[in-house]
Amino acid sequence: MNFGNVAVGSSISQTGTLTASQADVTVSSAGWNGDGYSVSGITFPATVPNGQSVKYSVTFAPAAAGTASGSISFVSNASDSHLIETFSGTGSQASSHSVALTWNASTSTVTGYNIYRGVQSGGPYSKLNATLLTDNAYSDNAVANGATYYYVATAVDSNSVESAHSNQAVATIPNQ
Repeated sequence: MNFGNVAVGSSISQTGTLTASQADVTVSSAGWNGDGYSVSGITFPATVPNGQSVKYSVTFAPAAAGTASGSISFVSNASDSHLIETFSGTGSQASSHSVALTWNASTSTVTGYNIYRGVQSGGPYSKLNATLLTDNAYSDNAVANGATYYYVATAVDSNSVESAHSNQAVATIPNQ
């Protein structure tokens, strides 16, 4: 998992997936390391039924500027009993820059919008807003100098059904 540049004091999450492809697998434990990384969304032991998947989340919240690497190692009863996923990211000094996003209002009746940001084109994306946005504008103030970010928006209707991602917008933050 590559988290790219993340401003010190902010965080970004990505989702990992464990898949059982030949038989049920019991994942008994996991251990992770790396400054600024945390894992959530999975409890142990976790059973992954054959042909299905279990998701987990890794969050990178750098406490200081600089490159940070890490990994998570899962222990299971699978034929390859040790699975390791590596992490990389760079903590960047908070920027005095921000990204102002605006979009056309949905032609459907919606209750609000969500904004997502990624560090690579096409995602994965992490949701930036904690509650639905009722305006068609958002300012991302947690950007890092020299970073490139990819944004998409979704519309949410009164039944909490979220639309597909909008077209992707790209913003490159100056180095200073």
